[in-house]
Amino acid sequence: MGRLNEILTLAQARATKLQLPYAGAMTPQEANEVRQLAPNAAIVDVRTRAERDWVGRVPEAIEIEWATYPDMQANPQFMEALKHAVTTDALLLFLCRSGARSSAAAKAASAAGYPSCYNILEGFEGDKDASNQRNQTNGWRHAGLPWIQS
Repeated sequence: MGRLNEILTLAQARATKLQLPYAGAMTPQEANEVRQLAPNAAIVDVRTRAERDWVGRVPEAIEIEWATYPDMQANPQFMEALKHAVTTDALLLFLCRSGARSSAAAKAASAAGYPSCYNILEGFEGDKDASNQRNQTNGWRHAGLPWIQS
């Protein structure tokens, strides 16, 4: 429980510093540790189905699109799908490509009554590098964390 509390405290401190409207923000490495340490932790992958199909998936993640491809319009069924997938006492770790949509999803879930919402910084593919390409500098996949290509 010590390492879990350490990570959550650090993630919560980031949220305070960044003035985030949800519980916290953590690195991909921290999120992977949390999902192993906390029995009620779940990664919620909010990328589009196309992104997951083309780029890769996180094993055992709950997959709920925040926006639909190709028009990237908000998914009106997002909260309903989340309610069917997890209970309000779950520790939710939101993941997208770079950390932006997952931040919006964490904010929405927090507003809907989920108190333990965390954004996974850097996302699955990470930040863009000097050549404007992703998956070169950071992110879940670059860190060598579990993922599969379907």
